[in-house]
Amino acid sequence: MELVGPGTCGGGGAARAAEGRPAPEARVHFRVTRFIMEAGVKLGMRSIPIATACAIYHKFFCEIDLDAYDPYLVAMSSLYLAGKVEEQHLRTRDIINVSNRYFHPGSEPLELDSRFWELRDSIVQCELLVLRVLRFQVSFQHPHKVKTLCLEFLCLSWAKGYLLHYLVSLKNWLNRYSWQRTPVSVTAWALLRDSYHGGLCLRFRAQHIAVAVLHLALQAYGVEVPAEAEAEKPWWQVFSEDLTKPIIDNIVSDLIQIYTMDTEIP
Repeated sequence: MELVGPGTCGGGGAARAAEGRPAPEARVHFRVTRFIMEAGVKLGMRSIPIATACAIYHKFFCEIDLDAYDPYLVAMSSLYLAGKVEEQHLRTRDIINVSNRYFHPGSEPLELDSRFWELRDSIVQCELLVLRVLRFQVSFQHPHKVKTLCLEFLCLSWAKGYLLHYLVSLKNWLNRYSWQRTPVSVTAWALLRDSYHGGLCLRFRAQHIAVAVLHLALQAYGVEVPAEAEAEKPWWQVFSEDLTKPIIDNIVSDLIQIYTMDTEIP
């Protein structure tokens, strides 16, 4: 496994309780990143800005103890900052109203009173704190980052993302009927999106995560890559020469841990 920063960074395998269950910190991060994703969708954010917001959040709490700051305030500031980083600027007022509706379903937008302005100032001040803690390093390489809108529609051509390239190649290798009858691509995208509930984006290289989610999607539907038995190297090593089976297993293990939390946390 390729670690970046502390061994417990992002709530991965090292952040599990002694009995193999997720540590309390990992459960908090799961809940908060779920908030980031849902709020991001309601704010009309694209996939990449949402992923960046999750990465900023996880990276911040790699450096700072969870008890030091309100994680939801950090999450709101991460959304605000990610919008700037990925050139999809958000208004603090919209972030506040969406967040308020998330915590208080059915509530009306907040009045522009002292409470509103205090919260707005907190978000802005927290954004500056996040930037300082992360030493202004808030640009991330995502496994699915592309320069077109094709990602939003699962377009498999003319895009520049690891997972997109791998899906195009795999589609050409597989029997077209095997490809059409199994939702491998949709499942791989879902696994990649869900990986941001944990800190995989900080602990593993982007191309390794892309291959791992594709590997898991193929396994889920029992799809085999043709001629792999006769090949000099496994199909996934064709995509990334430095990738090993233990790295794939570690990524898959962390993904399974995320889904375990998803079933346990209401």
